[in-house]
Amino acid sequence: MYLLLKNISKIFPPRGGVGEVTAVNQVSLEIEKGELVTLLGPSGCGKTTTLRMIAGFEFPTTGQIILDGEEINEQPPHKRDMSMVFQSYAIFPHLNVFENIAYGLNVRRLPRPEINERVNRVLDLVHLNGYGDRAPNQLSGGQQQRVALARALVMEPKVLLMDEPLSNLDAKLREEMRTEIRRIQKTLNITSVYVTHDQIEAMTLSDKIVVMNEGIIEQIGTPTEIYRYPKSRFVAGFIGRANFIGGKVLNQNNKQMTAEIFGVTITLSGLRNTFSPGQPITLIVRPEMIDIYKSGGGFPGIIRRAVYLGNVIEYDVEIGGELVTAAETDPAKMVMYPEGEAVTVNFSETTIQVLPARS
Repeated sequence: MYLLLKNISKIFPPRGGVGEVTAVNQVSLEIEKGELVTLLGPSGCGKTTTLRMIAGFEFPTTGQIILDGEEINEQPPHKRDMSMVFQSYAIFPHLNVFENIAYGLNVRRLPRPEINERVNRVLDLVHLNGYGDRAPNQLSGGQQQRVALARALVMEPKVLLMDEPLSNLDAKLREEMRTEIRRIQKTLNITSVYVTHDQIEAMTLSDKIVVMNEGIIEQIGTPTEIYRYPKSRFVAGFIGRANFIGGKVLNQNNKQMTAEIFGVTITLSGLRNTFSPGQPITLIVRPEMIDIYKSGGGFPGIIRRAVYLGNVIEYDVEIGGELVTAAETDPAKMVMYPEGEAVTVNFSETTIQVLPARS
């Protein structure tokens, strides 16, 4: 294991009339060499504090941080062989692009030919050839972020750390830079830890996503695993959108279950959890996993809201007194049902995740 966090916690002491705050609580994480791992969660969940402990800007109250077989808990940031890209680009306004990127190499007093070679190589990598003489105020937001990324990469760190680096960009630039960061990371095969609260960024960039909430890890997995098989209501609600439908177990045989929802018996297969007969459950059903038809077998419902969004039609459908959100994404079936229309609703049962009712 290349980068290892073992039961790290960070407790901030009482301050300003407020008692101790446990920002990170017994977090353990294994990161392989060359992986890009994203720490994802809402504000205050502990993701940035975790990143700062990896970087050395904060020290863990308990636990160990191990890089390439060496414990680095007490090492200052400049001795950890890591580079950080911040939310605010932190570009020196009085230096041109080349000088900004070369700054760390100059501090290390590397030979001028080596500095020139490394800076020019990284300028090519981030697609900023010919921009070396430009001042920061002559660059767009996306170009400034590329400079910040190049300045981190030119140090050839063991680990690249990124703290919400795209949050100051507009939507189009964020999408462009997501692609660029992933391209560069895979080209260099550099171990990277990325912090964001944006689920799209996490899904786009990551080999592995770590979902955090209130200082703990809720779930670790690939983007597919996190989306398809959330282990809690929090994860399901934070990654994408989900309907939470109450039900009751009738019977379970290995990975197949019969359950009652909306007063109807259904069969579910491919389950990852085991339940007891009579146990209350929550079914997690993604809007795009719901099919709506004019008639046929399924749950009878009434369209209560219909919104056309171009690439998708969104519905709120009332079934058995509950509202369920559905999203029609198949262009061949994009017939918009009017509000008040009686319809039949079917769930793609093999894609439903089942959790205990209080999870």
